Amino acid sequence: MRRGVTISTEARTRAGQRLPSRAGRLADAIHRTTFVTATVVFAFGMVAVQLVRLAATGAPAVQSNMSSPIATSLARPDIVDRNGRLLASDVEAPSLYADPLLISDRDEVVEKLRAVLPDLDSAALRDALADKTRRFVWVRRGLSPQMAQRVHDLGLPGLAFRNELRRAYPGGRLAGHVLGGVNIDNRAIAGIERHLDESNLVEPIVHAAPSTRRPVVLSLDLGVQHALEDELAAAMETYRASATAGLVLDVRTGEVLASAALPGVDPAIATDALVDERIDRINGGTFELGSIFKLMTVAEALDAGRVGPGTMVDVTEPLKSGRFVIEDPHPAGRPLTVSEVFLKSSNVGAARLALGGGPTRQRAFLDSLGLLAPMRTEAAALARPMLPARWEEIETITIAYGHGLAVAPLQFAAAAAALVNGGEYIQPTFLKRTGEAPRRRVIRAETSAELRELMARNVAEGGGTGKRADAEGYAVGGKTGTAEIATRGKYDRNAVISSFLGAFPISDPRFLTLVMVFEPARTAASGGEVTASQTAAPVTARLVRRIAPQLGVWPAPIQP
Repeated sequence: MRRGVTISTEARTRAGQRLPSRAGRLADAIHRTTFVTATVVFAFGMVAVQLVRLAATGAPAVQSNMSSPIATSLARPDIVDRNGRLLASDVEAPSLYADPLLISDRDEVVEKLRAVLPDLDSAALRDALADKTRRFVWVRRGLSPQMAQRVHDLGLPGLAFRNELRRAYPGGRLAGHVLGGVNIDNRAIAGIERHLDESNLVEPIVHAAPSTRRPVVLSLDLGVQHALEDELAAAMETYRASATAGLVLDVRTGEVLASAALPGVDPAIATDALVDERIDRINGGTFELGSIFKLMTVAEALDAGRVGPGTMVDVTEPLKSGRFVIEDPHPAGRPLTVSEVFLKSSNVGAARLALGGGPTRQRAFLDSLGLLAPMRTEAAALARPMLPARWEEIETITIAYGHGLAVAPLQFAAAAAALVNGGEYIQPTFLKRTGEAPRRRVIRAETSAELRELMARNVAEGGGTGKRADAEGYAVGGKTGTAEIATRGKYDRNAVISSFLGAFPISDPRFLTLVMVFEPARTAASGGEVTASQTAAPVTARLVRRIAPQLGVWPAPIQP
């Protein structure tokens, strides 16, 4: 019996070792709970610390973009004219895309889309939708709201829209060459729009977020621009011309108030600028300008002091230089004064004036007027001047009356402005100037006054070639130019560029105009002629009558 008691005691001892007391079990539970709680608190603490660090460093939010790529575009500031009228602005427009993985019947999708978008490239879209590894395919960007609604009403799965910024031009083709345009990603391709890109005035964006920058203010006056384009269009039709071009320039500030070349371009249609016939002839082309260049020739001779307005020039015989013979279309048959050389537009007289100074003096004078070096404005880099390979006697003669040297019309207009504004050259600009324009003297003020007198007489006097540019009451002065166009190495007497360079009020000019009519036909309206006096001069008169009141120039009272 004692033995049994002993065995029972050992069993109880082993059982005590395997089964802890109630207090021991409670202590173990507390330890485990404390460990788990500490682990959880530590983990949440680490998350909190990371969140605070991210907030403090301003790290960008992580975005998940499963169905479309991040398409970077540009937000562009508004463009306005000098009076704050809108010329260009960004607007939101829906763009259509597809997710090929969600499209079960691509033929149905393409067929129905073609009913709404007839110019859709069906084959290319079918190929793109066949690739199920792609999750994003552009179908058409920049839809109008009406077109987007029609596509939406098709109810096709796998199609969706995203808003993008699109450039809008409220004036349509108005000032199209100056504004330039943008591509499908709102990036500039030409004109002032390119100036915005080059000047870092645009902002990269992901979503359709309009720019918050202040509008870019141009020197253009929308009313003057419209009048210029309207008159150029009428001239193109009246004289059956292949093209027309013109500009209006403030001679005191160098600001371009209007600039146009027709046929024009629509800045909303990027391919327009690729058509040769739609070239910007004011900035992008160079031309031999004919007799309006005689303004430069007479200015050089007067400013050098070699002649005065009354100095006699022998034009009784044609001028010979090597195998070339230069003669006047309508010979005077007698010597002419320097004033008459200008008024009667004598080629022989201009040539003799240029030869008096020689090639070196002629070249230096034209260079001082900025006519021989490349020029750039905010709207464009102008076409480079085309200089003669040699500059000797015959080149001096032909350049004297506007052949043998080709320049961009704006470059010539800037030089001419210096001759009439008192003798100071001012770099032209397409941006509104808020301060004093930089300037440099190129001729004496007395020479400028003499030139203005000649330009005034050329319009006011019956014998002047610019008589038809007279806009009653506005005191216009100017010079005609009819330049034959060289084709296949020969000049064509029937293919000409007729130009008129004008300034008003000519006694103290504020504005300069240049009107160019390319290849006018011999019509009843021009009296069967193609000369500038019959074509470009009348256009100038009509233009001045329209724009002068807009520019604050009122007609002088009619004298009894």
